[in-house]
Amino acid sequence: MTAPLPPSGREDPARPWPYPAPAAGTAPFAVTVPAPASDPTGTAKRPSGRDRYFDLLRAIALFRVVFYHLMGWAWLPVVFPSMGVMFALAGNLMARSLKRPAVQVVRGRMRRLLPPLWLLGAVGVTGMLIQGWGPDSEGHPGWWWFHLLYWIVPLSDPPYAEGLPGIHGILGEDWAAELAGPLWYIRAYLWYVLLSPFILKALKVLPWPTILSPLALAAALEFGWLHIPSVRIDSAVTDFSTFGACWVLGMAHQQGILKRLPRYVVPSLVPFVAGFGLWYALEHGFKAGHDLDDIPFAQSVWSFATVMLLLHFSPSWAEWPRWLRRWDKLVTLLNSRAVTIYLWHNICILIAATVWDQLWGFDVLSANVPWLLESPWPVLVFVWMLIGTCIVCFGWMEDVAAKRRPQMWPDGSQTKATRTKVKAGAHRA
Repeated sequence: MTAPLPPSGREDPARPWPYPAPAAGTAPFAVTVPAPASDPTGTAKRPSGRDRYFDLLRAIALFRVVFYHLMGWAWLPVVFPSMGVMFALAGNLMARSLKRPAVQVVRGRMRRLLPPLWLLGAVGVTGMLIQGWGPDSEGHPGWWWFHLLYWIVPLSDPPYAEGLPGIHGILGEDWAAELAGPLWYIRAYLWYVLLSPFILKALKVLPWPTILSPLALAAALEFGWLHIPSVRIDSAVTDFSTFGACWVLGMAHQQGILKRLPRYVVPSLVPFVAGFGLWYALEHGFKAGHDLDDIPFAQSVWSFATVMLLLHFSPSWAEWPRWLRRWDKLVTLLNSRAVTIYLWHNICILIAATVWDQLWGFDVLSANVPWLLESPWPVLVFVWMLIGTCIVCFGWMEDVAAKRRPQMWPDGSQTKATRTKVKAGAHRA
């Protein structure tokens, strides 16, 4: 018997608000905090290599993930397919990094990705063990310890305890499933990283067959042309077929392959591709509780089309447009702590919903403002307050993984202060 897997689907909340969102996925990663400018004169406006347009897309994707997992509105992944966008941005970053030796790049990406997972596992697995989870409860003592290794290197979905009671008034039942939900993304991201050197070589030889091959694989799985008996292998292959085209598109964008197309091609063809994906979803029961994540082929086509359009219109901002400068600190913070936010947001939603539900016990509130207690909007604010707490408590591990000086709240303020001091010193000199 194999260890239990997280629920299928990527962002599919079986129970939207007011019940907390299910274990599900969306992020990120390998995002770096902008380093202090090396220009002693202070003339550089920003560190080289940052694309603020991509930073904005990643920040929107993270916010949309949290918003969707609380609300459960099926149309949100259609408006902005966060997972496809995040995989595309990661693929773009990976292709840029592969200008260095592949072994060095893969090792560096794993070093940045895994320590935040280990911190989550140290907290989560310890809590599961305290509540009685172990080989006997799983029914396969011979393999249980081996499966725990997936919490260290998630080549497959790490095991978790099912049906745990939680903590009354603070942490809801089955909290381990919520904790393990986002880990499908970490596993998929890891496999993309391992395969990227080979994908890049294929892109240089056969660019468009390489870009479209994940879509062909998604079609083969959807229409029964390919069947994979193993649950663990099927899960990994399904993820690759669903979002692999987005990852490869990100790599192709960095390699300049998309720029070789005439400018009119993408705007002319993408609406038809997206329309086909949406039509297929509607024909296969797309609705609340059965969204794109339950229809992988539709998800793959829709995400591919959306990402293609976003990359086509990519303005490649070296610095913020004036109307977006007010959001600089928030976007910088979200990018700097993307892994932490993604890993911990499900638990934050569960805690916020559980605590908020206790307010029904106050007669003065339940009698006078029931509409407030039924509203998810105050819970959304509470969720982000808890996410902020997780950033302070656990986000430092991202800095440690990246071999940076740990910061509690990396919104770019310290970087700007350092640049100001450097500029002032150069002026006095």
